[in-house]
Amino acid sequence: MELVIVGSIGYDDIETPVGSGSDILGGSAVHSAVSAAFHLPRTPDGTFRVGMVAPIGDDFMGEHQFLLENVGIDFSGVSKLSGKTFRWSGKYEGSMENVETISTEVNVLGEFNPDIPTQWSSPSVLFCANTHPSSQVSVLDQCPESEITAIDTFMLWIETEFEQLSLALRKADLAILNEEEVCAISGEEVFTKAIQPILSGECLHGGVSAGNGPRGLVIKRGSSGVFAHLPCGIIALPAFPVTEAVDPTGCGDSFAGALLANICGRKGVLNDIESMRTSLIHAIVTSSFTIEGLGSNKLQSLERGLYHARMDAYRRIVGL
Repeated sequence: MELVIVGSIGYDDIETPVGSGSDILGGSAVHSAVSAAFHLPRTPDGTFRVGMVAPIGDDFMGEHQFLLENVGIDFSGVSKLSGKTFRWSGKYEGSMENVETISTEVNVLGEFNPDIPTQWSSPSVLFCANTHPSSQVSVLDQCPESEITAIDTFMLWIETEFEQLSLALRKADLAILNEEEVCAISGEEVFTKAIQPILSGECLHGGVSAGNGPRGLVIKRGSSGVFAHLPCGIIALPAFPVTEAVDPTGCGDSFAGALLANICGRKGVLNDIESMRTSLIHAIVTSSFTIEGLGSNKLQSLERGLYHARMDAYRRIVGL
């Protein structure tokens, strides 16, 4: 398997100023895998290139499994457990920069211990999407021969599981985090000051003596774009100027999925600034489509001609 994604599959109830919906297929694994599969479609002989590891409950709809497989995701790493699928409900207002969480029902995700299929244990890229840091550590330990490992997190784990999160960050090659998370991990108010303490391990649990942090850091800044500090250098890019934002849910995950799909199979890519810049551009453009629909709906049916037209438009914006 070229890209293995470990995270959550869930059902979301979402309300925004311009749209709403219930039982929307969501979760970190879904958003990132749908995005990745757009860039890594099945081979001509039908071989999947993106595999997903996550739990679902008895209430998971068969039509949604068909949908995910149809867009190019190998579902054989998904575990069906007794109970209900993870559920989340949220409400966005105003500029939709922040979300109010109405409810979170962890359900089968709470007791899930990821088990990577043996044939997936040495992927080109392994992505630990937003899950419990202990699960991320377990996954990283199961796949020591991965060419590139990447990790995401969110504020709850920073506040409650910092020791395990620090261990996971030290084991990963690449951390893909938002600006708020980077500042919270480091204790710095300005994200640019937060970078070096994370990369050196200084601000992680145990400090520098416990080892370095990740090799690279990609900072998602919402409408302000992205800032990446990588072994090859620093890359800063603006967001695509979307005029009709519908739902920001999953934008960060779809960004990560597109980025990682575009570095698959490229040995030494973290040291290649042009390849990393191109991959980040794909990530920015892909996430700009995510925000134009509820959940991952827009990406599920994205036309390639429309995508390439937007890629061309974005390249003109940034002068590339």
